[in-house]
Formats: sequence, C-alpha cells, structure tokens
Amino acid sequence: MSSSLVIGPLLRHVGRTSATVWVEVAQRGTVRVTCGAVVVEAPTFEVAGHHYALAVLTGLPPGSRTPYAVDIDGRPVWPPERGTARLFAEEAAPEQVPDPVITTLDAGDRRTIAFGSCRVASPGRDTVDGDGTGGLGIDALDAFAVRAARGEGELPDLLLMLGDQVYADETGDAVRERIRRRRGDSLPRHQVADFEEYTWLYRESWGDGPVRWLMATTPVAMIFDDHDVHDDWNTSASWRADIARLPWWRERLLGGLVSYWVYQHLGNLSPEELALDPVHRVVAAAAHDGSDAMPALRELAADADAAVGRREGGGYRFSFWRDLGVLRLVVLDSRCGRVLVDDDRDMLADSTFDWLQERLDDGGYRHLAIGTSVPWLLTPTLHAVEAWNERSVARGGRRRVVGERLRRLVDLEHWAAFGSSFERLAAVLRAVGSREGAPRTVSVLSGDVHHSYVSRVDLGLPAGSPTRVHQLTCSPVHNLVPRVVRIGFTAAWSRPVGRIVTGLLHGALGVPRPTPTWQTLEGPVFGNCIATLRVDGDAADVVLETPVPQSRRGADGALLRAVARRRL
Repeated sequence: MSSSLVIGPLLRHVGRTSATVWVEVAQRGTVRVTCGAVVVEAPTFEVAGHHYALAVLTGLPPGSRTPYAVDIDGRPVWPPERGTARLFAEEAAPEQVPDPVITTLDAGDRRTIAFGSCRVASPGRDTVDGDGTGGLGIDALDAFAVRAARGEGELPDLLLMLGDQVYADETGDAVRERIRRRRGDSLPRHQVADFEEYTWLYRESWGDGPVRWLMATTPVAMIFDDHDVHDDWNTSASWRADIARLPWWRERLLGGLVSYWVYQHLGNLSPEELALDPVHRVVAAAAHDGSDAMPALRELAADADAAVGRREGGGYRFSFWRDLGVLRLVVLDSRCGRVLVDDDRDMLADSTFDWLQERLDDGGYRHLAIGTSVPWLLTPTLHAVEAWNERSVARGGRRRVVGERLRRLVDLEHWAAFGSSFERLAAVLRAVGSREGAPRTVSVLSGDVHHSYVSRVDLGLPAGSPTRVHQLTCSPVHNLVPRVVRIGFTAAWSRPVGRIVTGLLHGALGVPRPTPTWQTLEGPVFGNCIATLRVDGDAADVVLETPVPQSRRGADGALLRAVARRRL
C-alpha cells in the first residue's frame, strides 16, 4: 500500500537554480518531486516511527515560476486530487486557487521578506471568514495566505517565522485530549512530553489549509524561541539547574530539539550546506539502510543543550543564513545558542559571533537583515530594567534571589539582559556600516514580545556612511495579548515614564547606558500582526498589517489593514 502525505509539502530553501521540498509521510517510501524538466527522487528517513523526506532540486532555470507535483511510490499526492481550493474555507477563497509553484530567484534588485512570531494554531476557529471571536482573533498568517491565494497581495520571496511556531507548554484542546488518552494525568500535565507528542503540534499547526498552501508555494525559513520547548527556556543558569531536577524535563527537551531539527532546521539549509552537515549525512545514510535516525538526533540534541552550560559553547549551530542577492539574511539562534555558566552570560557563543562575522565580511549585498527571535532593541525603559536586573543578580546575596525571581516572572531575558552580547552585536553592526561598500540598510527582525514596532537606531556611524539601522519587531501572528500586558507595555513606551525610569536606573543607580541610542518610529501595535520588509534598489520599507474582521471590511473586502508603514 502506498504511503500518504501527512504534512506538506513545504517549500524550504530556494536559490537561483535550486530548491528543497520537505514532506512528512505515513510510512517508508520514495518521494518524487517533479518541477518542469527536473525530477528528483528522495527516500524517506525514519525518526521514531515517523517518516520524512527532503527532496533537493537542482538545475532549475533562474527567475522561473514553475508548478510542481509530488508523488509517493508512484502515487500522486500533490496538488490535491480535488483541487487546491479545497484547502480553504468556502467563503475565504475563489473557486480557483493557483497550484503551488517554485519561484527561483532572479538577478533583480527587489526582494521581500514577510515575518512574524508567536503563532498558536486553532483549527476550525479564528478563520478569516468570521469576526475573530474564536478566542485569539483572526490568524494573521491565515489572512495573509488567503489574500495571496485571491491574487490580491504579493507573495514574498521568503516567509520567516521567528519563533514559537508551536507551543509545547500551552497546548490546545485536541492535543490535550490526545495526551490524556496516551498517558492520563502524568506530568507534564497538558504539556507535550516527548518527540511523539511534538509531532502532534506540527500536524495541528501546519495542517491548517491556507497556511499549508502558503508554505507550499513560498520559501519558508524558521527559528525557535522559548515556547517551542518551554516558557523561559534558557533564561539563566539557575533556571536550567531548577528545571533539570524535574523528572520529565530531559525527555521533553530532547524531543523538542529533535523535532526542531526535523521539522524546522533541516529545511533552513542550502543544498551545499546539507552536503557538509554531519548530522544530515548520518540521517541520509539511515534513509538508505532503513535504520532509525533517532539515536543520532538525540545525540545532537544532548550536545546542543550541554553547550549552553559550557563556557566555550560549541554545540550544534542552529543559526543559518540566506543569500537573496541584494538582500542578505542572517538568522541567529538566541535560545539554544546561549552560554549560561553561573554569572557568565552570553546570548551567543564566541563561535557563533565568529560565524556571523564571516557571513558579513564578504560584502556583495546592498541590504542586511539580522533575524533574532528575541528583540535586540526594546523600548529604552525595558532595556534599562533588564540591564539593571542583570547587574542586580550578578551582585549576589538577597539581590540575586529577588532579581532571579523577577527575571523569570516578567521575562527579563532579551538582549538587554545580556549586556556584553548586546554591545558586541552593536559593534559588529557598527563595523558593517563603517566600512567601504557598506549596505544601505541594516534591519534587525524579531518577535517574542507580543507587540510590534519600528525603531530607528543611531550606532554612531561615520558621517559618510549610507547605512540606516532599524529594529523591526512583529509579534504575535496569532496569540492573546492580555489587557494587563497592553497596559504594561504602553506605559513602558511612554516618554514620561521612560524619562523617569531610565533617569533613575542610569543616573541614580549607575546602570551603564547602552552605546547605541534609538527612537520609536511606529508602534507599539497590539494584536495579531504580520510584517513585510521590502527592498528595491537602494530603497527599503516595512509595513505592519493586522487582520480585519469580516464585519468591519469595506467594499474592497480587504483581509488585512496596514497599521504602520515606514520608509527605512
């Protein structure tokens, strides 16, 4: 009996002449992808009874737009037999929806990246043909997908998901019921416990029809954040010590990192990087001999976690990059890439900073985007609070205990709470903007904080530098922003409050001031949101869009409304 498609296909890395297509299937088999004259067969690989394939297509024409098909053991599984439109709710899309295509990069000067973070899946609720009353409001990614399927919006060159694609610690009703049937009320109650249960989260999140269509036709890159494993994941050395005492934690952690490599990270790599990646070589060998790749992936996960507790770091590098011609994207792992040894705190290990420098040194790009799930720049008020908290904990005694409790309670663990790493990244970007042939823009793309904003940064660049630097934050794509959180963030963004708090902390208490200075241009924007960064020649702009409930749409029926638009 031929295997069937479980998740996918997902279009992952796309270059000028190559593309990778990822799928999960029901059982072992051979996946064939046909794109024009290019036909590639890929054997599935097994991980704990689940089966996956990554087809690597090469020799595609540059700047081409070609439909593609997928079959498993000779049985067609994609596009859907009854038409792609069936992936959409009845009122959400036209009768004819374009079949997914692979669009290779051309040599043009225009590039777009759509991005955001924090997306809770809610199957059957919060659809674009309603008023978003299912609990979390309309899913911005659903609205983005439906608009594109209608031909009303531009498909980006890349969809970048900046963390919290799945919530291991905040599961929905359907997953909770499966957990109850599998292991009753055993700990961690209502949360995923291992790799098997992680697979349920991805099936729920990526099985959504419009999102499935979007990810099949738009290249997708991904990085994790805390909820992909656990709230406050790798906040501090003491947090790691405390959670390691819980009997269920080890299996939860390994399951989270293994599932991340399989579902998210594998597709981030280019064909050239896949050929060099030692873990991928082991997995590819397992695919050919029919063995289970889980032991090798558990070893990877264990080493990646252990590196967080080593001063030299050195675990598996989950950071990655994409060369989009005039636009270069470098995405930094700001969760598992940390170094946390007592009071020795770094957001990135030295080896990752070295790798970042190598990605930036060769030039050849007019615009640079740095992706990091947690924002590099917050409001100056919150930055000062996090810097003060880091300093208080490091001083020890009673201040350490109180400061650590406060750090965990209100999530004081962004770049501002890693002062030396914050300044080191500022120095890297300052060097980029100071050299000959500096890029026109540097944009730091982030999520996590459940509000969206645009800030302009002054790095103290030389007078003749053409580089404009911005922090672009978009969160959540689909999640709840409680009223108390809105009030707190609104106060933090208030200039009078900011002057009082920063004056007290930097002035009276002597907390060091950050080298860069910055000001808010747009925001804070609350509610579900998706952002798009566009570059065109030397110009660049960003737009933040929120979904429009059905009852509030105008005559044009627009699904998304621009709430901020800024030239960079």
